Formats: sequence, C-alpha cells, structure tokens
Amino acid sequence: MRFELFIAARYLRAKRRQAVVGVITAISVIGVAAGVASLIIALAITNGMRRDLQDRLVGSTAHVLLMRVSGDGIRDWRPLLERLRALPHVTAAAPGLYEEVLISRNAKSAGALIDGIVPSDQRTVSDLLQTVQQGSADALEPIRRESFPVSKPGETPPSAVWDDIPTPDSGVITITPPIIIGQDLATTIGAEVGDTILVTSPQGELTPLGLVPKYQRYSVAGIFNSGFYQYDSSYAFIRLADAQRLFSEPDLISAISFKVDDMDRANVIARQIEQAAGPGYESTNWMEQNRELFRALRLEQVVTFIILALIVCVAALNILIALTMMVMEKTRDIAVLMSFGVRVDQVRRIFLLQGLLISLIGTALGLILGFGLSWLGGHYRFIHLDPSVYSIDYLPFAPRLIDALIVAAVSLGVSLLATLYPSSSAAKVLPAEALRYE
Repeated sequence: MRFELFIAARYLRAKRRQAVVGVITAISVIGVAAGVASLIIALAITNGMRRDLQDRLVGSTAHVLLMRVSGDGIRDWRPLLERLRALPHVTAAAPGLYEEVLISRNAKSAGALIDGIVPSDQRTVSDLLQTVQQGSADALEPIRRESFPVSKPGETPPSAVWDDIPTPDSGVITITPPIIIGQDLATTIGAEVGDTILVTSPQGELTPLGLVPKYQRYSVAGIFNSGFYQYDSSYAFIRLADAQRLFSEPDLISAISFKVDDMDRANVIARQIEQAAGPGYESTNWMEQNRELFRALRLEQVVTFIILALIVCVAALNILIALTMMVMEKTRDIAVLMSFGVRVDQVRRIFLLQGLLISLIGTALGLILGFGLSWLGGHYRFIHLDPSVYSIDYLPFAPRLIDALIVAAVSLGVSLLATLYPSSSAAKVLPAEALRYE
C-alpha cells in the first residue's frame, strides 16, 4: 500500500475523541450511497418505461403506414399491395380499413377505432391478435359457404361465418359477424365473449328523412389484452369485408401497414415505400407517430438525473465538512509528517485519497443497492400503475451498465471536487507554526 493511501485509510478510522468527525464521515458515505442508489433506480424506471412503451408500440402497430394524401382511401389496392410487399427491407404488409365508431351494449357505450383486417396478413405486422386471452381470433378467419353441410331444411350454419348464407328452403339467413375487442373496452361496455354488441358508424345512409347512421350487430368472438391501455380501451377488429359493408365502401382500404427488417431505419424505408407507391401517397412510421411521447420520456430522464444528482452534491458537502474538520484536528499530525520530510504534494494526496475512499465506498454501496432494488422491482413487479394514466399497468425497471458508469463518474467527480479545498488547506500547514506551542 502506498504511503498516502495508508495514512488516508488510518484517518478514516476515527478514534473516540474524533467521534464527531467519524459520524460526519459515516453520514457522507450514506449520503453518497443514497444519491447513487436513487439515480440508478430513477434511470432504471425511465429506461424501463421507454423500453416497455417502445416494445408494446412496435409490437402492436406496424413500422410503416402508407395512405392516400387526399384521405379518401386506396382503391384497386391488391396490385399495389403485392408490388410493395416485394420491396427490399419490407418483410410483411397488410391492408386495413379504419373508422371511428360507437360500440354499445344495453345502456353502456364507448367510442372505438374499428379496424377491418385480413387476419392472416394482420398477424404478420401486428401482435395484437396474438394477445387474445378470451375466445379466439380464429373466428375472424373467412369460412367457405360450401364447408357447411346443411342436412335439414332451415338448419342454421355455425356463427363464425362472415357472409350471408343461402339455405335450401328458407332463402337467406343473416349471420351475426364476429368482432375482437380490447379488455378495457369490454369492461367499459360490460361485454363478454359470446355477447352481442351494436356498432354504429357515422358513415350513415341517405334516406328521405335525412342522413341516418348505419349500425350492425356483432358477436364478441374474442377479447385481447396487450397491456397497453391505448389499444385495450379503444381498438376492435372485424373482417375487412365486414368493415367495407359497414362503411358502405366496397373494395376500399384506408391504409397499408408494413413491417420492415430494421425498425430503427423505419423513416428511411418509409420514404422508399412512398416513392415506390407513386404520386398521391404519403407515409408515416412508428417513430413519427410517437415522437412527442419519447421526447417527453427523454426530457423526464434528464430532469430526473439533474434533480437527484443534488443528493450527491449534498453528500459532497458533507465530505467537504468532514475533511475540513479532519484537517483542523490533524494539524499537529500534518506538521509532524512534514517535519519528517513528507512533501506538500504527498500531504495533499492524503486528503484527496481520503475523500476518494469515502466516495468509492458510498458509490459502491449505492450501485449495489440501486441495482438490487431495480432487479427486485423488475422481477416481481410489485409496483402497480393505473393504465389509464401511464398506458402500462406496472412500473418497469431496466437498469443499464452505461447508466451505472455515468452515475459513478459523476459521484466520484463531485466528491473529488469537494476534497480540493480541504487538501489544499492541509498542504498549506506550516510545521513551525503548528508545533510552536506543543
């Protein structure tokens, strides 16, 4: 052990008559540990929020969305879909017809965004259908009419059929088409699997009495729970053919959704898709749609870091006080050391190393405490949130090594700054003056 480090370590072990200095030193260590642990936990929470929101957003929505500039929908979309699906970096594509509707059951109702989809294509660009926990999303799959053997006159085919089915004797039987809704939406209107709900479209029909809203009854075939409130509370899925019939838009879609091979380059790939589609089309991507959300999370992370770093600054003041008192009490010792030939720069390093030891011990304890609590919070998810406010139902933790390095560097840097004045004061001690009355 080097001479300066040996003396610094000895000075940290305060004797009984230096109890006050020892208490202040312990408080300094605890303060540094508390500040470092708070920073690690806070950064783990903001990183967890950003990671979970991004994962759920990317999993629940397409990377790129292509629409008409005029907003009147895409007609003759099948050749366009097949052509764009073959573009480089595009891994999947799916058509969709979106519309705001009112969904009601008995006296309860709620607004929702209904999405007409082709299930086999939708599964390739979004994971929402994979989160169906009650019922089954297979009910949205189209079923051929000839697959139903009707052995008796007037026999009713299975309810999963999506089209009107002619029967031998009774003409046409209207079958209630299926719908998949979110968990929170189902709770709002009090619907369960098998219930019949009423969907009212603002795209009404013109009658002699004026514009009358169009409505259709649907059977709840499944309820999905993505864990993301924005979707669970306002999304519903029906077949594309059913949506076109409900909105009186034969062979029309609102947009084409794409999955790409590199979601971080979605903005670049979106421009390529837009150029390939030709004039009259515009694209957007998941980063543009959620730019404000992620910007707010980054700002929150910076502000949280600055505020909680003040705890480390307070602990650094305690280090300054402890070292200043140590210098005052060790003035005679410093004079003796200097009279034995210890250089001024060695005396300065003794107190610099003493402050560094306090900071190292506090930082190490803080990192262990911060990562330990973050791991417990992320593993057991014991802190629950209101999903209607925070979009997710639990507080996520995602500690990162880079954050630990930054926090440790800030902690050590601030603590070393606090040691500059006491160490300089110790180096200015004059042996003759200090030992004059000894």
